Amino acid sequence: MLDYFGLTSFFSHIFTLPSQAPNEVLPAQATFGIDPVTGFLPPEPLPRLSGQYKIWENAVTDAPKVLRLGDDVSEEALALKTEGEFWRARLKLIAVLDIRPLANQRRLLQRAHVILSWLVQYYVHSLPPVSPPEPKKVPESIAVPLVEVSRILGISPVITFADTVMWNWELIHPDKPVTIDNMSIVHSFTGTDDERHFYQVQAAIELHGAQLLRIIESYNRVSTVRDDSALMNRVAGDLERIAEFIGEFSDLIQSTRDGCDPYTFYWHIRPWFNGWDPENISDPVWIYEGVDPAAPELKYPSGPSGGQSTIMHTLDVFLGVDHDRPEKDLKSSKRANHGFMERMRMYMLGEHREYLQHLEQSPCSVRDFACRVPALRDPYNHAVAALKKLRSLHMRIAMLYIVNMSKTTAPWAVQPPVCKLTKQEISRALGTGGSNVAALLKAGIDATSSQY
Repeated sequence: MLDYFGLTSFFSHIFTLPSQAPNEVLPAQATFGIDPVTGFLPPEPLPRLSGQYKIWENAVTDAPKVLRLGDDVSEEALALKTEGEFWRARLKLIAVLDIRPLANQRRLLQRAHVILSWLVQYYVHSLPPVSPPEPKKVPESIAVPLVEVSRILGISPVITFADTVMWNWELIHPDKPVTIDNMSIVHSFTGTDDERHFYQVQAAIELHGAQLLRIIESYNRVSTVRDDSALMNRVAGDLERIAEFIGEFSDLIQSTRDGCDPYTFYWHIRPWFNGWDPENISDPVWIYEGVDPAAPELKYPSGPSGGQSTIMHTLDVFLGVDHDRPEKDLKSSKRANHGFMERMRMYMLGEHREYLQHLEQSPCSVRDFACRVPALRDPYNHAVAALKKLRSLHMRIAMLYIVNMSKTTAPWAVQPPVCKLTKQEISRALGTGGSNVAALLKAGIDATSSQY
């Protein structure tokens, strides 16, 4: 055995990469904005916006104080209705700010993406529902700069995994190193410990993944694969260490249950994540006012998902797990994840996506090396077995937090009934990325298993 969780011209510059000679090593990870200590996470908290952009910071600070989900009819939500309307009205009146002064300041652009994408979610999901459903209009004041910032960063103009996890933290003690115990979550839609715990678990995985990235970097410094004993021993040891790291990822995934209640997650937290699916005609589209509706950036509006974690994609690429192999080659009869993982890359920072493409061109495939050298087969299979276990545990968490909870009733309606789902209801439950969660995760497990 060796996931965890038609491109347009907008992304063409990222996907057109120079060919690599067989004996050429990959560019260093630092070339792609990867830090040796924090990995895909920034090496320090993103700076807050100032000057004219402080109006965005103020708006996102005020939002959780006055906004609730649009379909929330609890007493608290109804009491805040007028204040919420004022907040949305003020947001619409903000001038469209020029982002060119930020163009060469990467960290400030990332912070702008966080703020603007959170403002979009607050605005859209606090709107009261209408019948029949109609398109949701994102004000020009935030839509235009968000698209412009996203174009520079090479990331989708919607809230992403990066905005909720990778860029959404600050240091408790600024004079101490970046560790998960010294990180606190900055933004949350609900202000609950459950939401903060949910983000922190995923941030811990990303931070822990920096050690795994160092192993991959070391392996890719090898210009040619040699069958000498010293190299084989080193690679075997690295594969065993990767298996251990993946096992620690599994422990972290399971710790989600320690601080995030499934019912709270499903009804109070998860709805804020939703984007829209341009291929689902029953799902009201979002209109980004002031932006050409045919803009290629708007092709990827589905919202954050664990499938956008670059560290998990890196594991797949390095170990040679192919989620898009022909259907006949897989155990699963459903290609539920066909194109899903590739699509999830559109929600990553452009330079991280480019790293994955370079990694795919590695002249020293560890899978091929293991297939050729018997001494590496067990260590390689141990790493892939650990990845399969991780995916299986992730599926259990998804079933608990999404599939089971999809049968319960909103807290502002009636007391939630005992959950008992039919097979048909399980098959219809969707993940935060808008995909069929059960079928998708099962297909991911099958794709990993096929590497044995």
